[in-house]
Formats: sequence, structure tokens, C-alpha cells
Amino acid sequence: MLSARQAQHLLTAGEERAARIGVPVNIAVLDAGAHLKAFLRMDGAVLGSIDIALKKARTAVLFGAASEAVWEYCKPGAPAPGLELSNDGLAPFAGGIPLKDRNGAIVGAVGVSGGAVPQDLEIAQAAVAVFYF
Repeated sequence: MLSARQAQHLLTAGEERAARIGVPVNIAVLDAGAHLKAFLRMDGAVLGSIDIALKKARTAVLFGAASEAVWEYCKPGAPAPGLELSNDGLAPFAGGIPLKDRNGAIVGAVGVSGGAVPQDLEIAQAAVAVFYF
């Protein structure tokens, strides 16, 4: 189980990295059931990326993989083209990372949006780096 304290710790780490690189973002932390556990919209973060941060995290938790890995299944010519339209919409690009416990079980995910995709990924990785279980 992902605690509220752990979720807040992830937000703080993500916010610190985003501030360090000068990119205001939205950061979503979801639990294992893809329900919102914690959320931060930094001052100046783009409103339209709130939903994208949530969808990146949702994509990661629902598929148990980094959000960008899902693109390999849903891109044109792939085994499941259009998969990104399932589950009320996925975000199959970088910035969503699943959170796993010691045994490899999914306990949640982090999703970041508001910067360029590589920046979102860097911020999400910084958040996940402080995850402990």
C-alpha cells in the first residue's frame, strides 16, 4: 500500500527537481487502483497538462510499465493500434512511472506533465528515486 506520507514525499522530490530545472509542472500520484493519492500543480503549470499528468500515471499503473512503453503496442502497425483510446484515454509517452514494492508488486504510479517530454521524464524519475517501501 502506498501511504499518504510516501505520496507527499514523491511530490516534494518532483517539485524540487522541476524547480531546479525551471519547469512548472503538474505531478500526480495514484495508488494501485489508479485512484488519486496526491497531486501538485506548481505555480505557472499549464492547466491543460493536469489531465495529461493524471493519464500518464494511470497508463503506468494500469499497464505496470513506464507510460512510454505502451506506445509500442498502440502505434500504427503495432499489435493494438488505438489502445490509447481505451480506459478513458491513455497517455503513451514519457512521464508516467509505476511504483513497485520490494516484491515487484505495483503499489501506484507517478505522472508528470507541463514541460517537454524529456523534462517530464526527468522530474518523474527524480520523484520515483525517493520512493521507499
